[in-house]
Amino acid sequence: MKNLIISIAIATMALFAIACGSTETEIEVIKEIEITKEIEVPVAPKSLVIYSGRKESLVGPIITQFSEATGIPVEVKYGKTSAMAATLLEEGGKTPADVFFAQDPGGLGAVESMLATLPANITDLVPAWADSPDRKWTGISGRARVVVYNTDAISDPATQLPDNIYDFIDPKWKGKIGWPPTNSSFHAMVTGMRQIWGEEKTRTWLEGIVANGANVYAKNTPTVEAAGAGEIEVGFVNHYYLHRFIAANTESFKARNYFLPSGGPGSVVLVAGAGVLQESDNKDGAEAFIRFMLSKPAQAYFANETYEYPLVEGVKKNHLLPDLDTLNLPDIDISDLGDIAATQKLLQETGALP
Repeated sequence: MKNLIISIAIATMALFAIACGSTETEIEVIKEIEITKEIEVPVAPKSLVIYSGRKESLVGPIITQFSEATGIPVEVKYGKTSAMAATLLEEGGKTPADVFFAQDPGGLGAVESMLATLPANITDLVPAWADSPDRKWTGISGRARVVVYNTDAISDPATQLPDNIYDFIDPKWKGKIGWPPTNSSFHAMVTGMRQIWGEEKTRTWLEGIVANGANVYAKNTPTVEAAGAGEIEVGFVNHYYLHRFIAANTESFKARNYFLPSGGPGSVVLVAGAGVLQESDNKDGAEAFIRFMLSKPAQAYFANETYEYPLVEGVKKNHLLPDLDTLNLPDIDISDLGDIAATQKLLQETGALP
């Protein structure tokens, strides 16, 4: 509902006496009087434009729930996080987007200068490690980096797999590795490598994996599928894709996740997150969207339907996942993972990207 100022013309009757010679004659004259009145009328909610670097199969249902619950119409443009970030940078101040919903903090960091400051009552809903220190974006759900492995080839991961991702450059892994080098979460992990290891050690790792003839996949899903089929023995992915395959194929799916015990960049927990564009003319709707994504029902959706880690206190993780505090997480600020351009340049120089 919205208050609008309405001008209403009202017809009134007035008696006027007109002198006609010695006789006065009364006649009726109709006069319009304009009255200004404030009245409440229904106004349709403004449409919300979301640029999503998350796949429709993952977030489409919860975005639909938001629209149905609030009555706010939603237009979603889907694509890879890196491509969405590039589009936003190209559009600049003319972007029609209200919200950027990214797969990882790297994509959000790349466009941070275009994002508005979020209210503290939004960012305070998640742990401090899971959002931007400047409140430019906030995490929505957590996703751990893991090594997915084929259970026929690897029967005892504790003894057969290295405890650090760096050791996969050993020639004994030649022809056995799969990775998705165009994936934005992979780019965020490599950006973390550059922070933890430095440029030269990261370059050595990338060149070593390329030399080991890593099988290239377009994204995480086919990488996990290849591990389950025995096409590869190990792959570098986010944790939750495996559980979707197990849910679809039962426990017979021949792949499992390995959380690297020694920490390092291969053990980083990334977040999918969202920010509001400074140029948005629907900031109320955009903030309502983020608040909805951080509501307990939405967080439960991410825990139980997409097998991600919920970030809001009081929402239980999926029972299939280890507790976050049992993982050996690297000492890294995920808000510093925005230097994706330099990472992509390094990937190209080492032959990981064409």
